[in-house]
Amino acid sequence: MTPAELIDECAAKLTQAGVSFGQGTLYAEDEAAWLVLWSMGLSLDTDTSLLVDAVTEQQQVVISDLLNKRIQTRQPLAYLTGEAWLQGVSFHVDHRCLIPRSLIAETIAHASFDPWLSPNSTRALDLCTGGASLAVLLALAYPQLHIDATDISSQALEVAQINIERHGLQDRIHAFASDGLQQITGVYDLIVCNPPYVNAQSMNTLPAEFKAEPRLALAAGADGMDFIRHLFKDVANHMTDNGILVLEIGHEIHHFQHAFPHVEPMYLSTSAGDELVLLITKQALQT
Repeated sequence: MTPAELIDECAAKLTQAGVSFGQGTLYAEDEAAWLVLWSMGLSLDTDTSLLVDAVTEQQQVVISDLLNKRIQTRQPLAYLTGEAWLQGVSFHVDHRCLIPRSLIAETIAHASFDPWLSPNSTRALDLCTGGASLAVLLALAYPQLHIDATDISSQALEVAQINIERHGLQDRIHAFASDGLQQITGVYDLIVCNPPYVNAQSMNTLPAEFKAEPRLALAAGADGMDFIRHLFKDVANHMTDNGILVLEIGHEIHHFQHAFPHVEPMYLSTSAGDELVLLITKQALQT
């Protein structure tokens, strides 16, 4: 059996088992390719059509064991492999933090907020950094930036430090604990934030895979806006005069607009939709 044939077989089994996706992959075929290629020690961008040699018996055992564990435990594949990718960049991941998947990563890759930055933009904050994936992507995309990466979870910050060192960015990313903005003292040209924003009803219906992630990184009260309410009270005080806030709200646009009817954000387009990531200037927050 070739790798391509084995991927098809794994995809069928994942579909039949009814596992949930959305934590690095969206479809059974992509998850199966990740599972098979990772188990074989191959790059995830490998063209499987060029792999004509049969998968060895030992490799099939490894793949089968990982597939069965994925189905039986309903653990996200990223937790089982200890690795996740965002915009083609590899990150360590485990149960201590959310699996990297923020749509803000797309806006970084597409330079969506470049018009609001300048050569003098040197300080950035990754609020609710988790495993520091956004902080790392910012550092790679903008060599002039020095970035503070903060989170309330000391366990998540342990993973963040692993990823900062993994990419050799210790001199440009400083990770430390902060409950929202409470331990933040500086001002920033750019603040990115992928906060908890899942509303209570959605939390109650999450698949097992998502319930395996830290609840602290997901749940944000009845309407999903609790963290953002606290954020908006003080965030303008931590922004330079031309500073911007790039904020992910997922599919909570209606809750956002109901909670903050007077805030007028700009919307940054993503592959998942045009109202999931917001850009808000300091002036808009103050107004």
